[in-house]
Amino acid sequence: MPEPIRQIRPFLSAVLLALLGAMLGACSGGDFGRTRESMRSDDMHRWLGAEATASVGLRPSQFQLTDEERQLRDLAYPMIEPPLSRPAWKSVFGDYKALPSPWRQKIVFDRTMYGRTLIDEPHRSHASRYALLIEDVRNDITRFEPFFASAIRVIDLDRKRDASMARVSSLSPRERDDAVARMQENSLIVQWVQQCLEQRVSSYRWALERLVIQAPDGMAADADRLIGELAAQTANPPVAGQPPYGRAVVSKG
Repeated sequence: MPEPIRQIRPFLSAVLLALLGAMLGACSGGDFGRTRESMRSDDMHRWLGAEATASVGLRPSQFQLTDEERQLRDLAYPMIEPPLSRPAWKSVFGDYKALPSPWRQKIVFDRTMYGRTLIDEPHRSHASRYALLIEDVRNDITRFEPFFASAIRVIDLDRKRDASMARVSSLSPRERDDAVARMQENSLIVQWVQQCLEQRVSSYRWALERLVIQAPDGMAADADRLIGELAAQTANPPVAGQPPYGRAVVSKG
C-alpha cells in the first residue's frame, strides 16, 4: 500500500473519533427537550422577576430568592415558554433562552403560530398531530395545580411581609424598596403565567379547528374536552396576582 494512504487512515480515524466524542458530549447534558445540566443552576429562572418588573418600568429586588420564590419561578417557566417553540433538532442541545414578558410593547401574540407549526412540521400522520396537541394540553393541565399551589403560598407570605414592614425596627429605605420590589415581581410572574394560559387556550382551539378541517378524526373529541378543561381552570385561577401597588398592567398580546 502506498505510504501516503497509510498515513491518511490514522488521521481520518482520529478525526472521526473526535467528532463522535463531541456529538456525545453535546448530547450528554440532557435528553430530548431538556436543558443541559451545564445550563442549570438554583437561580436559573431568577431573570423572570427582573424581566417582568423592567417591562413595566419597575426596578427588580436585590433580595435573594426564598425557596418558595425560587420554586414559583421554576414552575412558571414551562408555562411561559410557548409550546413547540423549540425545534426538535435544537432540543437535543438543551436550547434555553430568556423570554420577553407580555408587557413589552413590541410583543404581539399570534394565536395561529402554534397551530401552523403543528401542522407544517413533518409528522407520520394526522393522528400524530392530534396526539401531540393532546399531550401539550394535558401537560398544561398537569402543571396548573402545582404552579398555583406555589403561587398561593408566595402571595400569602407576601401579604405577611407587607403587614410586618410597619413593625420592623430601623427599616432602611433600601430594604423597604427591595421588599416592595420582590412583592411586585412575584405578583407579575403570576399574572404572566395567567396571560400565557389564556393565550395557550386560544392557540389550542385554533389548531384543533384547523386539524378538524384538514383531517377529521375521533381524537378531536378528546382534544376538545381537554382544551375545555384547561379553559375552565384558566378562567377560575385559585389566586391572581394584583397590579403592582395600584398600577394598571395592560397586556399588549
